[in-house]
Amino acid sequence: RFLPGRPLPAALVKRIVKEPIGETADKKGKGVRGMGEIDLYAKDQAPAFGATCDSLRKLIDAALPKATSKVWHGSPVWFIGENPVVGYSANKKAVQLLFWNGRAIDKTLAPVGKHGFAAQASFGDAKEVDAKVVRGWLRKARTDVFDSKAFFAKRRSGPRSPLS
Repeated sequence: RFLPGRPLPAALVKRIVKEPIGETADKKGKGVRGMGEIDLYAKDQAPAFGATCDSLRKLIDAALPKATSKVWHGSPVWFIGENPVVGYSANKKAVQLLFWNGRAIDKTLAPVGKHGFAAQASFGDAKEVDAKVVRGWLRKARTDVFDSKAFFAKRRSGPRSPLS
């Protein structure tokens, strides 16, 4: 029962919202009309950026066949184990291809973030994607995975107080 003046529990609302998604998804995680969440991400972009996203997805799927993928924090990301390896996101100007261990992969990639590991390349159009170069980055990304889980666990534990 729902009572006036009493907010619904957040867990219940999440469950109610997720149920229809589960009912429409098939065994491969594809939803309406066979489109998965990464397909829908590309479809929601401007045409030039959608084509760029599709191009990058094909290259990533071919180079990382054992990786899992999902939309994570609003953007498509591929994981090896529990560690994010590569992803992309579209903004108003370009599609950014982000590698979590990008600085180790190629020093010419633009650094991202405050930790000094991630780096990215930007593409204003699908024609700018050099498949040979991207495949090389992906080959290195597959073998040089940044252990983000251990890195952030260590940062959370921080230095110990002499009193502890």
